[in-house]
Amino acid sequence: MTLPFLPDANGSAVPIHAIRSGEWKNWAERHSETLRRLAAAHDFQAQNARILLVPATDGSIERVLFGVGDKANVMVMGALAQHLPAGDYRIAFAPREFAGASIAIAWGLGAYAFDRYKKRKRPAPRLATPEGADLDEARRVVEASWLARDLVNTPTNDMGPDDLQAAAEKVARENGAAFEAIVGEDLLAQNYPLLHAVGRAAAQAPRLLHLSWGDDGAPRVALVGKGITFDTGGLDIKPAAGMRMMKKDMGGAAHALALGQLIMQSKLNVKLDVFLAVAENAISGDAFRPGDVIVSRKGLSVEIDNTDAEGRLVLADALARACEDAPALLLDFATLTGAARTALGPDIPPFFTGDEALAAELASASLETNDPIWRLPLWDAYEGDMDSPIADLKNTGDGAFAGAIFGALFLRRFVTTPAWAHFDVFAWAPKEKPSRPQGGEAQALRAAYRVIKGRFAKAQA
Repeated sequence: MTLPFLPDANGSAVPIHAIRSGEWKNWAERHSETLRRLAAAHDFQAQNARILLVPATDGSIERVLFGVGDKANVMVMGALAQHLPAGDYRIAFAPREFAGASIAIAWGLGAYAFDRYKKRKRPAPRLATPEGADLDEARRVVEASWLARDLVNTPTNDMGPDDLQAAAEKVARENGAAFEAIVGEDLLAQNYPLLHAVGRAAAQAPRLLHLSWGDDGAPRVALVGKGITFDTGGLDIKPAAGMRMMKKDMGGAAHALALGQLIMQSKLNVKLDVFLAVAENAISGDAFRPGDVIVSRKGLSVEIDNTDAEGRLVLADALARACEDAPALLLDFATLTGAARTALGPDIPPFFTGDEALAAELASASLETNDPIWRLPLWDAYEGDMDSPIADLKNTGDGAFAGAIFGALFLRRFVTTPAWAHFDVFAWAPKEKPSRPQGGEAQALRAAYRVIKGRFAKAQA
């Protein structure tokens, strides 16, 4: 992938002036009458995400004026990469609180286009390194986000379990990680019964993918991702509208893999394990059924109340496996519930944790990276609603309420590591916003990386 950055400041690059609405009048008064007339003719007053191209006498672009409103954060700078003509640009002026590295990340996220099947209309504009920016770090963050987006955007006919395994193997190979795939009937032989049950009806076999990287003596970090490459709902089949976007149901695996790549490329001082629970929830004569009882890897028996609550089943076995190594930090990512979207909308994924220190770090990292997440409670009083008369628990709660909380409570039953957080991501941008083209999206990735880097930043020799 070609990232939209110039390695050095370029004298021929077009200058960009990013201006707050409240500062526009003073800024304009310090510049020419011609520029003020041009702005007035286009009703430009530095409104949020407004772009004004100022022409030179030869017809080229002399400078770019960009409005950032009064409340927008630095991610609005991604709108420039989405809408400017192809060419080279540099930041000449921006609000004081817009850090150089954050500008570069916003630009890189905005420049993304999924072009596997349809070529982009024009090349992405390129940005000279903003003052004070660590461009190598920005590149790694942008590349990880693009990887997650590419995986989510790819339709299931080209991103089934076999293809997702190939993508994971590529990341492992490029970063010197060990790779293991436990596929099909071997899942039963090696005690991953829930994962096997969910995926056994599909043409491509279910599998657990494991990437391992780093020194054995380093603190252990485990990432777990839900990799349902398509979700029909199983025998509790989804309606057509609910099935339409289910190519993105492997978004949790995309996040875990992308975050793992970012950690490895940054050479953080960790022993990293990435577990991807990969399956297609298909329908055939061999599909698992409502009412089945399956004994999980951890030994807990699970009554299947609804086959469309399958993501938590594959995660349960993967989380149990991750906890066997007693990681110092365990994060899981999953497109788990529609209830999370009902509660917080598509832009803000909820996270759940019982670790107050970890919750505080994640909340702080969210603000620092402009990567929105919001904590929801692991509400103990709801635990009883997952009771089953014939098994240790069922895979849903009673009734239609608190679906995201029930999903998290179910997962908690399989976790023994205190420092654990669960992210219920949407992995999708329904419409274009600055730094977020419509389509697959990486959510909580920057915030999670900031926490991991803060805890385990010492570089390996």
